[in-house]
Amino acid sequence: MEDFRRKTPEEILKSISKLQRGRLKIYIGPFSGSGKTYHMLREGNSLRQGGIDVVICAVSTMQRKETIEQIGCLERVPSIHWHQGGVEKKDLNLEALLERNPEVVLVDGLAHRNRAGARFKTRLEDIQYLLSHGISVITTINVYELVGYHVLAQKLTGLKVEETVPVDTLDLADEVRLIDVTPESILARLSEGALEVRLASLSKRNNLAKLRELALRLVAEDVNESLEKHREELGLNGPSGAAERILVSTQYHWNGSIYIRRGQQIAKRLNGDMLVVTFINPRKQLSREQTAFKRSMVKMTEKIEADFIELPFISRRAIPRQLVDYAIENKVTRIVLGHSKQTPWQEWLKGSIPNSLMRLVDNMDLFFVADTAEAKGERILPTSIRQQHNTNPYRRLSDTEVKEQISRIKRGTFKVYIGAAPGVGKTYTMLREGNVLLHKGIQVVIGLLETHGRQETLEQIGDLHIIPRKMVDYRGARLEEMDVEEIIRYNPEVVLVDELAHTNIPGSSSKKRYEDILEILDAGISVISTMNVQHLESLNDAVEQLTGVRVRETVPDNILRLADEVQLIDVAPNALQQRLREGKIYAANKVDQALNHFFKTGNLIALRELALREIADDVDERLEAWERWGSLRGPWRRQEVIFVCVTLGARAESLIRRGFRIAHRLKANWYVHYVALQSAFTEEEQKRIQDLEQLTRRFGGQFELQYARKPREVARKLLEKANLYASTQMIVGQTKKNVWQRMLTGSTVNTILRYGRHMDVLVVSGFSQKER
Repeated sequence: MEDFRRKTPEEILKSISKLQRGRLKIYIGPFSGSGKTYHMLREGNSLRQGGIDVVICAVSTMQRKETIEQIGCLERVPSIHWHQGGVEKKDLNLEALLERNPEVVLVDGLAHRNRAGARFKTRLEDIQYLLSHGISVITTINVYELVGYHVLAQKLTGLKVEETVPVDTLDLADEVRLIDVTPESILARLSEGALEVRLASLSKRNNLAKLRELALRLVAEDVNESLEKHREELGLNGPSGAAERILVSTQYHWNGSIYIRRGQQIAKRLNGDMLVVTFINPRKQLSREQTAFKRSMVKMTEKIEADFIELPFISRRAIPRQLVDYAIENKVTRIVLGHSKQTPWQEWLKGSIPNSLMRLVDNMDLFFVADTAEAKGERILPTSIRQQHNTNPYRRLSDTEVKEQISRIKRGTFKVYIGAAPGVGKTYTMLREGNVLLHKGIQVVIGLLETHGRQETLEQIGDLHIIPRKMVDYRGARLEEMDVEEIIRYNPEVVLVDELAHTNIPGSSSKKRYEDILEILDAGISVISTMNVQHLESLNDAVEQLTGVRVRETVPDNILRLADEVQLIDVAPNALQQRLREGKIYAANKVDQALNHFFKTGNLIALRELALREIADDVDERLEAWERWGSLRGPWRRQEVIFVCVTLGARAESLIRRGFRIAHRLKANWYVHYVALQSAFTEEEQKRIQDLEQLTRRFGGQFELQYARKPREVARKLLEKANLYASTQMIVGQTKKNVWQRMLTGSTVNTILRYGRHMDVLVVSGFSQKER
């Protein structure tokens, strides 16, 4: 449909100007030494081999062997050398570059400041000058060299930065690629002498992790903007599902600030944007008390950098429609509001805002904030939580704890390369690391490799020994599978295993490849593996919503948490599609089908954002484990218990996955509860209950089954159990029963909202009437 839309004159002019302007690509990293220059030079060589005229100028290798090797046969245009405070600096030689007139220039240090008397003050201006003359530029920058982020970096790590560029510089780029690297890799390179420590703050693991998380979140935000723009061009409304946007609905009342603060907590833990909205009567002046509350709320919203808006009050019955329309327009994923305090008769006479919202919203969750006014002075944010473990170093370990510690010590190291889609380079990078380790004297073998016929990947095998696969008979056919027994017998130091989410041939000793990897790790052998973000089990629903594809092979989240290192391989969607067209991912006869289905631009942008945010969350979780106050999202200082209510409907798994992700972020205990209306089940129902219980236990939750005699008892049973566990948040599926159906059988959700006001209640969208 987009291909047939008539372009506006502005769009035509913009397209023409782009034809005459060079392209800008930026490699961004969390810190110096992450590999930006290495990848830039490698791309330069790849372009040169493809017939593109490429030169380098003002490139700093820092005398790193691997980086120097990547210069290869690239032509160097001499830079202008000068000194400042005893440190050598390099400026671009603009005149020489214009005279040489290459197609592409590779240049380091986008944030560099030029010498006094240069044509331009900054390298950014130099690059814009080259772009205007039709010369494309590929360059590098660190996240802390962006204005705003340099302040955050100093606050978080003590790192002081003098040379910066505006944060919107990334908007100028045609492509931005993140070079992700784990703190463990950097510290290992520092200890080997492969990197030079220029700044003391960059030799600390926690500081490296904080800068890494900043970079991941920055690029995720940039990707989200491009995703929203792409969806608007396609005429798609509402949230994409890749990122969270929280809307807090409040009023000029004493509890208004409580709702805003609670919304902020949710937004920070979900890494989402936040909006605050209130309704005012334009014909009625605010009272002195309301004015004071408004002043306080506006000040709070500004402090937490949220948007604040007043909507005109038309009538009470109009509020739900106004709220939903505003939420849709602003791509909101969750509305946060207070519990209703009306009686059933008042709701019938005046209308119920919660009930109306549940009928109107689609693909949007509702979060009702607990009413704590009567909870014996309970604070929204208790100052501390009960410590679950005694961390006193003088405490004697129990026999069980000793065995667990010994098991961890003997266990191999586990590293996972993760990507947004096939073809981003996970296997290539894994093999390259394997060869680097091999040349350092570490015994590395390939346990299972899937090259899919990609020549670049095959070339990376190098000197690595391949363990032969095991032949398995299945339905009259001879099939191949990884030979776990042979790997353990061979006993290398490190084994490379592709495709972590793979399902083994029926009859194998383990059902899934990740189970094989756990066995190898327990044998004391380290493992480096690969997977795509869409295979993460708790993201199964999000991936289906984003791409329309239900992924069947999944990896439990705890396997990723088990990894000692998780590193993202990031590639921009257009670059990935180009690789696909060039036959570097799939065979030529599969390219068109892939481009029109899984590899559609919208899918790739959304999956890339999902991967960036997931790894950023993983970094933050590890930070919290290392350093109590290290989390960029802030400490969660409230003891939470999550209670998930399910039926046997098709979306029960979605609720369980949602419950797990919330509980994991809040460090909470969590329960899944099903109230049945019969005590005898069919064979199919029994199987369904077993599947839900297994999924819950796989995520680390507890599953319970209870019975009720009639539908109106279900809500009471759920509330009794939730209260028994001192639950702080209930999660239920949204229902859209009409008035007559609610009168006949009652509404479980409405009853929970009425009698569960002492708890937060999350009503998850997308559930049909049959599932309630």
